Amino acid sequence: MSVIAKLLMAALAALHGYFLYLEMFTWTSARTIAAFGMTTEFAEASKVLAANQGLYNGFLAAGMVWSVFAPAVLTRSLGLFFAGCALVAGMYGGVTGPDRIFLVQALPAALTLAAIYASARPKLR
Repeated sequence: MSVIAKLLMAALAALHGYFLYLEMFTWTSARTIAAFGMTTEFAEASKVLAANQGLYNGFLAAGMVWSVFAPAVLTRSLGLFFAGCALVAGMYGGVTGPDRIFLVQALPAALTLAAIYASARPKLR
């Protein structure tokens, strides 16, 4: 696995860890409300749903961390799977929510997928 691919995998993990933090712990803060373009009322009404969404982002972050530190024989497959999940989530979010989700979530996942795919495959023997 290339160093670039591993760095992008780690960055994608950090990004989804940050999403977890925003959605689970600071959803109703003024800064998060402004970042997501919400009203205080909407943030309060949706905080349980946001926490659930944050938990899923945490699973993506954990999967990407696992991918970075997994044995070489597993790194590629795990990375492709978890970055692919992040890409699908970003594309769905971009279609159903604000367009900037394409840039913030789908684009980093796509770049990570491309780097993983372009990396040399591990030798199994």
